[in-house]
Amino acid sequence: MQVDYLQHQFWAAMQQCYTVESPCPKSCEDTNLDCFVIDNNGFILISERSQEMGRFLGEVDGAVMMQLLSTGVFSRVTMYDYQAMCKLPDHHHSAAQALISPLSAFSMVARWLLHELLLFLLEWSAWGSWHDKVSEAHKHKKQDLLHPCDTEYPVFVHQTAIQETNGIIKCGACQKAFVMQQIPSSNLLFLVTDHTCDCSMFSPVLQEATEVKYNASVKCDRMRSQKPRRRPNSCHAFHPEENAQDCGGTSDTAAWLPLLLLPLVAWLPPTQLLW
Repeated sequence: MQVDYLQHQFWAAMQQCYTVESPCPKSCEDTNLDCFVIDNNGFILISERSQEMGRFLGEVDGAVMMQLLSTGVFSRVTMYDYQAMCKLPDHHHSAAQALISPLSAFSMVARWLLHELLLFLLEWSAWGSWHDKVSEAHKHKKQDLLHPCDTEYPVFVHQTAIQETNGIIKCGACQKAFVMQQIPSSNLLFLVTDHTCDCSMFSPVLQEATEVKYNASVKCDRMRSQKPRRRPNSCHAFHPEENAQDCGGTSDTAAWLPLLLLPLVAWLPPTQLLW
C-alpha cells in the first residue's frame, strides 16, 4: 500500500466521524489539534504537514515523545553498528608559534604555494586531463577523513501491552494534552496532540549515532574475537563471455617523470633559506 493512498483513506475516514445524535465535537480538521499516524518505532507516516512525514516523532515533538517514554508506552533499545565510519578526531595544536625570520616565513609560504600547485597538477594529470570536472575535485577535498569504527544509536519500540494512553504535559504557561490509541490489526498508532500549546522548551529526542570508545583491553578482546575473512576456494580471474578489448588501456598511460620529481625538489630547498 502506498503512503499517498493510506493518507487519502485516513483523512476520508476522519471526515466521517459522527456520534448517534450529532457530529463529533472534535475533529482532525480543527486548527487547534495535530493528528499523526506513527508506526511502532515512532516514525510519522501521516501528518497534516507533508514535511513531517517520514521523520521521527521525537524530532517533531520532543515533549510528547519524552512523556511516552516516561510512561512506558515506548521503550528505548540501544543498537550497534559494527561497520560504521566515523570522523577522525580534531587535533587542536597550541596557538603559539615559534619566532621566525621574514626570510624563513617567505620561504615557507613559497614552499606551500609550490606544493599546492604541484599537487593540483598531479591530481588533475596535467599531461592530458585538463577537461575533467573541477567541481568534483573541490568536493573531494572538502570530504572529511573517515575511519572504521563501532557506533551505537537508540531505537524506540512501542510496547504492545499499552494500546491506549493519554496525558497532560506542563509547558510553562500552558498545558499540552495528547491522546494515543493503537489502530486495530496493525502496528500503527493514532496520536492527537494540542497544537495551541508551545512546548519548544523541551529538547527534541534524536536518534543520532555516537562512536563507541573502547579501552585497550576491550579493544584487544574484540580484535581477537573477530573472525578473519576466508578467501574463496577458487580464483575467477576471467569469464568466457568477457571481451578483454573492452577494458581500459590504463597501462599505456605514462606519467611525465620531471613532473613527478618536482614535489621532491620543492621540499628540498637550500639550507640557507630555512634559517
